[in-house]
Amino acid sequence: MPMNQRSSEYMDGKVAKEADVVEMEMVLTAKCWCCGLVEECTHAYIARVRERFGGRWICGLCAEAVKEERARSESDEKKITMDEALKRHTKFRQQFRSASDINKDYIHAIKQILFRTLDSPRNKNEEAFACRPLGRSHSCFSTMETAPPRTTEPHTE
Repeated sequence: MPMNQRSSEYMDGKVAKEADVVEMEMVLTAKCWCCGLVEECTHAYIARVRERFGGRWICGLCAEAVKEERARSESDEKKITMDEALKRHTKFRQQFRSASDINKDYIHAIKQILFRTLDSPRNKNEEAFACRPLGRSHSCFSTMETAPPRTTEPHTE
């Protein structure tokens, strides 16, 4: 048997065995304790994260924020616990989130106004909404049919 054929069989067998292992691991959904993000994770990964964060599962982004919070506290005189860092991050996130709810309402209201404006019937004789068409120059670029372009004089001092 040639070497290349043997190595490809070995690689195929190795890939097949790894695929069987991946299929055996059950994928679960986990919800972040801080932000509520839902992710699909293996049971082993969820267990590792919960062990690290005192029984709570948190997503990767929140985990980095908590790690940063602890690193900032190390520069102070008193190092905070993981639980305290989690609480600080959650409090910060809630303050940030409550401010954005107002923005969501505002954005929704503007969206409704825009849709009403676009959906409302228009009077075809009305010139207020009429747009001036763009004329074509001899090149491929559009030109505005308005006053001739202004010439500027060089600035001298």
